[in-house]
This record gives sequence, C-alpha cells and structure tokens, in this order.
Amino acid sequence: MNYANIKFYDIADGPGVRVSLFVSGCTHHCKGCFNPETWDFEYGETFTENVQNRIMDAVAPSYISGLTLLGGEPMEPCNQLELVKFLSKVKNKYPHKTIWCYTGYTYPNDFKDGGRAYSNVTKQMLSYIDTLVDGEFKEELKDISLQFRGSSNQRIIQLKRKSSV
Repeated sequence: MNYANIKFYDIADGPGVRVSLFVSGCTHHCKGCFNPETWDFEYGETFTENVQNRIMDAVAPSYISGLTLLGGEPMEPCNQLELVKFLSKVKNKYPHKTIWCYTGYTYPNDFKDGGRAYSNVTKQMLSYIDTLVDGEFKEELKDISLQFRGSSNQRIIQLKRKSSV
C-alpha cells in the first residue's frame, strides 16, 4: 500500500489535534475531489514499518486525540489488508485514542458480505474504527458549513461509544 501524505498536527479531520494518514488508491473518482492525485494506487510513498512507527510515535503525546484515515480510500479492500494490521497496533498501544475513517463507501451495506468494500478483514477493520464518515463527496451537495464533512449526504457515524473513564 502507498500513502500520499501524513499530517502530524491536523485539526480539520476529526475532533482535537490528530495525526492524519492520507492513503493512496480510490475507485470512487468523485467530481470535485480535493485529492484526485490519491486515486492512483501507486501514488506517493510505500507504507513501510518505519512510516508506521513514525505515526505511532506522533500519536503518543497526550494532546493528540487520535488517528484519522482518509485518502484516497482507506476502505478499498486492498488498503484494508494493510491498514487492519496497523490499526490493531494503534488500538493496542493507545486504547484511549480515537480512530476516525473517511470513506466514500456507505455503511453498513457496502461493508456486508458481498458489498463493494467487503473483504475478509472488513469486520476486524471496522472494529478498530470509532467514527466513520461515510458517503461519496457530492459536489452538488457541497456545504462548507458542515463540520468534518464536505457534502450534506455524508454522515458521521459513531461505531463505538467512548466510555466515561
């Protein structure tokens, strides 16, 4: 898997200060996409163990709320195969940090057996994600007043509730 960019101090893609990983590869090709270069699965750099370790270290400080996955398309089945192993490490090391994921696929239908984004690791992948922002970006529904979304058809779905510890 390749990645296009890492933002180590991102305040636009989820609550608080986050580390955001922009993966490469997307088959949606949304009109008006803000990152069309990431459609290419070969774009950017290889997502190596060294890169993963840099991200893990960047997530560590107490002022970092968590990790956000965007793209490209993190939920492309081939990207899930790589990301699920990484998310497992993040959740094991930082169980109180949140993981957000932006996807053009629609929950839950595209993630069910036989769905467009289904793979043998989809259920496990979703188990690590706290918040899913779903739905393709639709330029005709673009609304800059929406927090953490680009168009009004997109939904912010809490897959997990944080406990009040």
